[in-house]
Amino acid sequence: MIKTSNEVLRDDVLAELDSEPRVHSERIGVAADGGLVTLTGSVDTLAEKWAVEEAVRRVRGVRAIVEEIAVDIPHVHARGDADIARAITSMLEWDAALPRTIQVIVQQGWVTLTGEVPWHYQRLEAEHVARRAAGVKGVTNSIVLQHSPAETDVRKEVHRRLHRNALVDADNIVVHVAGGAVTLSGTVRSWFEREEAARAAWSIKGVTAVHNDVAVV
Repeated sequence: MIKTSNEVLRDDVLAELDSEPRVHSERIGVAADGGLVTLTGSVDTLAEKWAVEEAVRRVRGVRAIVEEIAVDIPHVHARGDADIARAITSMLEWDAALPRTIQVIVQQGWVTLTGEVPWHYQRLEAEHVARRAAGVKGVTNSIVLQHSPAETDVRKEVHRRLHRNALVDADNIVVHVAGGAVTLSGTVRSWFEREEAARAAWSIKGVTAVHNDVAVV
C-alpha cells in the first residue's frame, strides 16, 4: 500500500524520536496534516519535552508544530519551589557565560526568569539551565536585552550573517528592522532553515527581538 504524504511525515517524525536518546518515544503520540505536526503524550521532565520538539524540528517537511505534551514529574524528581529556586540560582551563578543580573521566581514548579543581559545567547543559556533543573514544569523567559545600535547597522549585519550562512538561502529572505526588533519574511525549504535564519539574526549584538515570518515551502 502506498503511504500518503501525511503518513510518510508521521513515520519520519516517529523515526526521529526513536533515534533521540533523550526521549522516551513510546510515550509520544504524533499526528501529521499537511506539514502540521501535533504532539501528544507525557514526559518526565521539561528537558525531555524540549528534546522532543528539537527532534521534530529536524525532520524535513515539518512546517509547524502543535505541542500538547504534559510534563508529568515522577515523585522521585518532585521538588518544592524554594528548592527549585535555590538550585537554579546556584546553577546560573556557576555558569561562566552568564552575568549576575538574572533573577529567578518559582511558583508551583513554573520558573520565571527576569533581568537584563547583553546577548541573546545568554537569554537562551539561562533558559536551558532552568529547564534542566529537577521539578521544573515550565519556564517563562522574561530576560530583556540591553540597548541596540543604529537600525541601519543592524540591518546590514543581519544581511551579512544570512549571506555567510551556508545553511540559509539568503536571497529569498527579506529583512526589516525597527529599533532593535528584526522581522524576517520570505520563503525557505525547511523548518531547520527557517530557525537557522532566526539564529543568525539573534547572533547580532543589539537585536532585542526577532519576528520570524518566513514560510516553509
